[in-house]
Amino acid sequence: MTDIATQNKWDKAAPLFDLMAGAGAEKRWEPFKRSLFSNMEGRVLFLALGTGLDIATFPPNQTITAIDISPKMLEVAAARVANYPGDLQAEVMDVHEMTFDDDSFDQIFTSCTFCSVPEPVDGLRSLKRVLRPGGDMFMFEHTGSHYYPFKLMMHLMTTITSKIGPDMDRMTVANVRSAGFDVLEVDNLFLDVVKTIHARKPA
Repeated sequence: MTDIATQNKWDKAAPLFDLMAGAGAEKRWEPFKRSLFSNMEGRVLFLALGTGLDIATFPPNQTITAIDISPKMLEVAAARVANYPGDLQAEVMDVHEMTFDDDSFDQIFTSCTFCSVPEPVDGLRSLKRVLRPGGDMFMFEHTGSHYYPFKLMMHLMTTITSKIGPDMDRMTVANVRSAGFDVLEVDNLFLDVVKTIHARKPA
Protein backbone atom coordinates (compact mmCIF):
# COMPACT_ATOMS: atom_id res chain seq x y z
CA MET A 1 0.00 0.00 0.00
CA THR A 2 1.39 3.41 -0.99
CA ASP A 3 2.77 5.50 1.87
CA ILE A 4 0.17 8.28 1.74
CA ALA A 5 1.94 10.50 4.29
CA THR A 6 5.13 10.52 2.22
CA GLN A 7 3.18 10.99 -1.00
CA ASN A 8 1.33 13.98 0.46
CA LYS A 9 4.57 15.52 1.73
CA TRP A 10 6.12 15.49 -1.74
CA ASP A 11 2.89 16.49 -3.48
CA LYS A 12 2.90 19.64 -1.33
CA ALA A 13 6.55 20.30 -2.17
CA ALA A 14 6.10 19.85 -5.93
CA PRO A 15 5.02 23.41 -6.94
CA LEU A 16 8.10 25.00 -5.36
CA PHE A 17 10.54 22.11 -5.65
CA ASP A 18 12.56 23.55 -8.53
CA LEU A 19 12.98 26.78 -6.58
CA MET A 20 13.96 24.93 -3.41
CA ALA A 21 16.44 22.75 -5.27
CA GLY A 22 18.28 25.89 -6.31
CA ALA A 23 19.89 26.65 -9.64
CA GLY A 24 23.27 26.97 -7.95
CA ALA A 25 23.19 23.50 -6.50
CA GLU A 26 22.01 21.99 -9.77
CA LYS A 27 24.87 23.63 -11.67
CA ARG A 28 27.43 22.63 -9.04
CA TRP A 29 26.58 18.95 -9.15
CA GLU A 30 25.68 18.69 -12.83
CA PRO A 31 29.12 17.47 -14.03
CA PHE A 32 29.18 14.73 -11.39
CA LYS A 33 25.65 13.58 -12.20
CA ARG A 34 26.36 13.65 -15.92
CA SER A 35 29.45 11.50 -15.37
CA LEU A 36 27.57 9.03 -13.15
CA PHE A 37 24.59 8.76 -15.48
CA SER A 38 26.88 8.22 -18.47
CA ASN A 39 27.06 4.61 -17.23
CA MET A 40 23.45 4.01 -18.30
CA GLU A 41 22.91 1.03 -20.57
CA GLY A 42 20.36 -1.71 -20.99
CA ARG A 43 17.10 -1.66 -19.04
CA VAL A 44 17.43 1.22 -16.57
CA LEU A 45 15.30 2.02 -13.52
CA PHE A 46 15.59 5.59 -12.20
CA LEU A 47 14.21 6.00 -8.72
CA ALA A 48 12.47 9.21 -7.56
CA LEU A 49 12.40 11.28 -10.74
CA GLY A 50 10.81 14.21 -8.90
CA THR A 51 10.24 17.21 -11.17
CA GLY A 52 12.69 15.80 -13.69
CA LEU A 53 15.62 18.14 -13.08
CA ASP A 54 18.05 15.26 -13.55
CA ILE A 55 16.77 14.42 -17.03
CA ALA A 56 19.02 17.09 -18.56
CA THR A 57 22.03 15.04 -17.39
CA PHE A 58 20.84 11.70 -18.82
CA PRO A 59 22.70 10.40 -21.86
CA PRO A 60 20.48 10.28 -24.96
CA ASN A 61 18.93 7.23 -26.58
CA GLN A 62 18.48 5.18 -23.40
CA THR A 63 15.56 3.00 -22.30
CA ILE A 64 14.61 4.30 -18.86
CA THR A 65 11.72 3.56 -16.53
CA ALA A 66 11.42 6.29 -13.89
CA ILE A 67 9.23 6.15 -10.82
CA ASP A 68 8.20 8.63 -8.15
CA ILE A 69 5.79 8.36 -5.25
CA SER A 70 4.35 11.82 -5.97
CA PRO A 71 1.91 12.32 -8.86
CA LYS A 72 2.28 16.08 -8.44
CA MET A 73 6.03 15.83 -8.93
CA LEU A 74 5.53 13.86 -12.13
CA GLU A 75 3.00 16.41 -13.39
CA VAL A 76 5.73 19.06 -13.15
CA ALA A 77 8.19 16.65 -14.80
CA ALA A 78 5.91 15.82 -17.74
CA ALA A 79 7.38 18.30 -20.22
CA ARG A 80 10.94 17.25 -19.39
CA VAL A 81 9.99 13.59 -19.78
CA ALA A 82 8.39 14.30 -23.17
CA ASN A 83 11.48 16.16 -24.40
CA TYR A 84 13.99 13.45 -23.46
CA PRO A 85 15.72 12.15 -26.65
CA GLY A 86 15.12 8.49 -25.92
CA ASP A 87 12.58 6.13 -24.36
CA LEU A 88 11.71 7.54 -20.92
CA GLN A 89 8.57 6.30 -19.18
CA ALA A 90 7.50 7.81 -15.84
CA GLU A 91 5.14 6.08 -13.41
CA VAL A 92 3.72 6.88 -9.99
CA MET A 93 5.01 4.14 -7.72
CA ASP A 94 6.24 3.63 -4.16
CA VAL A 95 9.66 1.94 -4.02
CA HIS A 96 8.34 -0.26 -1.20
CA GLU A 97 5.46 -1.49 -3.40
CA MET A 98 6.97 -1.81 -6.88
CA THR A 99 4.96 -3.93 -9.30
CA PHE A 100 7.92 -4.91 -11.50
CA ASP A 101 8.90 -8.56 -11.84
CA ASP A 102 12.03 -9.87 -10.18
CA ASP A 103 15.25 -9.20 -12.14
CA SER A 104 13.50 -6.70 -14.46
CA PHE A 105 16.35 -4.18 -14.80
CA ASP A 106 20.01 -4.24 -15.77
CA GLN A 107 20.84 -1.07 -13.80
CA ILE A 108 19.33 1.21 -11.17
CA PHE A 109 20.12 4.88 -10.63
CA THR A 110 19.19 7.18 -7.74
CA SER A 111 19.74 10.89 -7.19
CA CYS A 112 19.30 12.42 -3.72
CA THR A 113 16.71 9.75 -3.02
CA PHE A 114 17.60 7.74 0.06
CA CYS A 115 17.50 10.80 2.28
CA SER A 116 13.73 10.58 1.80
CA VAL A 117 12.71 6.91 1.57
CA PRO A 118 10.90 6.21 4.87
CA GLU A 119 12.35 2.71 5.34
CA PRO A 120 15.67 2.97 3.49
CA VAL A 121 16.96 -0.59 3.95
CA ASP A 122 13.60 -2.05 2.96
CA GLY A 123 13.54 0.29 -0.06
CA LEU A 124 17.00 -0.86 -1.08
CA ARG A 125 15.96 -4.50 -0.72
CA SER A 126 13.04 -3.76 -3.04
CA LEU A 127 15.48 -2.36 -5.58
CA LYS A 128 17.68 -5.43 -5.25
CA ARG A 129 14.66 -7.63 -6.02
CA VAL A 130 13.98 -5.97 -9.38
CA LEU A 131 17.67 -5.74 -10.38
CA ARG A 132 19.11 -8.69 -12.27
CA PRO A 133 21.85 -10.74 -10.57
CA GLY A 134 25.17 -9.01 -11.22
CA GLY A 135 23.37 -5.75 -12.07
CA ASP A 136 24.78 -2.40 -11.00
CA MET A 137 23.29 0.38 -8.90
CA PHE A 138 24.70 3.91 -9.22
CA MET A 139 23.72 6.50 -6.62
CA PHE A 140 24.25 10.23 -6.21
CA GLU A 141 23.32 10.90 -2.60
CA HIS A 142 23.76 13.29 0.30
CA THR A 143 24.20 11.51 3.61
CA GLY A 144 25.00 12.06 7.24
CA SER A 145 28.59 12.69 8.25
CA HIS A 146 30.91 10.73 10.51
CA TYR A 147 32.71 13.90 11.55
CA TYR A 148 31.94 16.41 14.28
CA PRO A 149 30.48 19.00 14.31
CA PHE A 150 28.76 18.03 11.03
CA LYS A 151 27.34 14.80 12.48
CA LEU A 152 25.57 16.66 15.31
CA MET A 153 24.50 19.55 13.08
CA MET A 154 22.92 17.25 10.51
CA HIS A 155 21.13 15.26 13.18
CA LEU A 156 19.63 18.45 14.58
CA MET A 157 18.68 19.68 11.10
CA THR A 158 16.84 16.43 10.41
CA THR A 159 14.39 17.10 13.26
CA ILE A 160 13.13 20.00 11.11
CA THR A 161 13.79 18.97 7.51
CA SER A 162 12.18 15.53 7.81
CA LYS A 163 8.77 17.15 8.27
CA ILE A 164 8.86 18.94 4.91
CA GLY A 165 11.51 17.11 2.90
CA PRO A 166 14.61 14.95 3.35
CA ASP A 167 16.45 13.57 6.35
CA MET A 168 19.97 14.97 6.55
CA ASP A 169 21.67 12.26 8.61
CA ARG A 170 21.12 8.98 6.76
CA MET A 171 24.01 6.47 6.71
CA THR A 172 23.26 5.37 3.16
CA VAL A 173 26.45 3.43 2.41
CA ALA A 174 25.86 1.24 5.47
CA ASN A 175 22.22 0.84 4.44
CA VAL A 176 23.24 -0.33 0.96
CA ARG A 177 25.41 -3.03 2.52
CA SER A 178 22.65 -4.00 4.97
CA ALA A 179 20.29 -4.51 2.02
CA GLY A 180 22.62 -7.14 0.57
CA PHE A 181 24.48 -5.20 -2.12
CA ASP A 182 28.22 -5.36 -2.66
CA VAL A 183 29.59 -1.81 -2.43
CA LEU A 184 32.26 -1.46 -5.11
CA GLU A 185 33.16 2.23 -4.87
CA VAL A 186 32.30 5.33 -2.84
CA ASP A 187 33.49 8.70 -4.12
CA ASN A 188 33.15 11.59 -1.68
CA LEU A 189 32.44 14.80 -3.56
CA PHE A 190 32.00 17.17 -0.61
CA LEU A 191 33.51 16.04 2.72
CA ASP A 192 31.76 12.71 3.41
CA VAL A 193 28.32 14.25 2.88
CA VAL A 194 27.75 14.38 -0.90
CA LYS A 195 28.91 11.21 -2.62
CA THR A 196 28.45 8.74 -5.41
CA ILE A 197 28.03 5.05 -4.64
CA HIS A 198 28.53 2.16 -7.05
CA ALA A 199 27.05 -1.10 -5.78
CA ARG A 200 26.22 -4.46 -7.31
CA LYS A 201 23.67 -7.19 -6.69
CA PRO A 202 25.57 -10.42 -6.11
CA ALA A 203 25.38 -12.74 -9.10
